[in-house]
Amino acid sequence: MSKTPEKQPGDPNTTGHSWDGIEEFDNPMPRWWLWTFYVTIIWGVIYTIMYPAWPLVQSATAGVLGWSSRELVQEEIVSFEEANAPWNAKLVDTSLEDVSKDPELQQYAVNAGGAVFRTWCAQCHGSGAQGASGFPNLLDDAWLWGGSLEDIEATVAYGIRNEESDDARYSEMPAFGEILEKEEVTQVVQYVMSLTNAQSDDAAAQAGKVVFEDNCSSCHGEDGKGDVTQGAPNLTDAIWLYGGSQEALTETVTNSRFGVMPAWENRLTDAQIRAVTAYVHQLGGGQ
Repeated sequence: MSKTPEKQPGDPNTTGHSWDGIEEFDNPMPRWWLWTFYVTIIWGVIYTIMYPAWPLVQSATAGVLGWSSRELVQEEIVSFEEANAPWNAKLVDTSLEDVSKDPELQQYAVNAGGAVFRTWCAQCHGSGAQGASGFPNLLDDAWLWGGSLEDIEATVAYGIRNEESDDARYSEMPAFGEILEKEEVTQVVQYVMSLTNAQSDDAAAQAGKVVFEDNCSSCHGEDGKGDVTQGAPNLTDAIWLYGGSQEALTETVTNSRFGVMPAWENRLTDAQIRAVTAYVHQLGGGQ
């Protein structure tokens, strides 16, 4: 029967725990480590007294120093706005046409407008302004309400089909599912598809042309090229806001579409609206 060896002078201290012959040493922590630990505790207590730290029901302790990261950010924002104030004033006081003739002002407008776009517009139009189903692509040359600088500025400021601004652009396509027979809807869809040389039923398309002339040409034009004064899209360029498949067009004709864009006149400053107008116009599709 084995016996636990007696401790010899000079052997390290142990906790007395032993498992399968393995013992745990009982060595004290180094003094420098302990003092560092105590200092961090004292520093932590002082920090929670001096700075915001402890959460309350609706806020937190303010701290003796009254320091606030929100105030720091606000100071930086104010400083940034003060630095850009002369440029913003010049941007507002200069006509959009003359802005494009001033290289420095145009560059400022595009840079500032890009920041505005990424903050407020990219959620719908995409970070690259490529759009999505129901949200226009701003890179092409297809403009529902016109692509001039003045047109874009009005669209940004007042929006489309919203209840916020009396100056919002407004048009409404009827839901022809309540007006036309189902066969007539199919026929006019085939005709619209034929306008872009998409594969379609020739006989149905010919019949659909009559339906189109009687019901659609007043807005989209007899040639189907649309009308920017009414926000009626060009149906001959194969650029589709909600899709150009037979199923998508049938849905559009039957139930209509009613896209809404908010008015930004009360959300953005005049300078920001001018800036984002310049940015969108120079993306490649501005008229």
